[in-house]
Amino acid sequence: MSSDLVPLLPKVSLERRAAAFCIDAIAVGLPSLLLGTNPIVQTIFFVLLWMILRVPIVRKNQGQSIGRWALDMKIADVRFQRIPGVQELCKREGLLGICAALAFAGVARLTSTNAAVLLLILPLAIDCSTAFIDTARFPQAFHDRLSGTMVIGTKRGYSLDIKVRRLLDQVQSNVRR
Repeated sequence: MSSDLVPLLPKVSLERRAAAFCIDAIAVGLPSLLLGTNPIVQTIFFVLLWMILRVPIVRKNQGQSIGRWALDMKIADVRFQRIPGVQELCKREGLLGICAALAFAGVARLTSTNAAVLLLILPLAIDCSTAFIDTARFPQAFHDRLSGTMVIGTKRGYSLDIKVRRLLDQVQSNVRR
């Protein structure tokens, strides 16, 4: 990655990336929970639905999934600064989809006697830890580095985070009165 190209691209905070990921995970996870109680079937359906939501829909929607559209972000190829190809998206979302499915399975099966399922979140945490560690460069998680992609800001989207922030500020000012 050329260091002179990176400052030209709008960075996205890791909190916003995590929020967009959660929106997409919930959009995929809720239908997979409706399939019944078999965790293997739910996990397979989760990964398949994840790949549909995050590869062909992202290609058709200018690099944005539902969560990224809601928070004004898109995926870009590091070298060409355009929407990544299908192969890059499949590498990225295949790894991320498996990690997300394991994390969702761990959270969905959490009970007071079964806290060990939270260990299923570890693959996702390890994957995303590289974005937290390397703060000097453009923050890229392992799945971004593997596929040669990055998440950048865009003006195209719903701006959900800004609208929620304005609503909370309005509520807070009304409470103070």
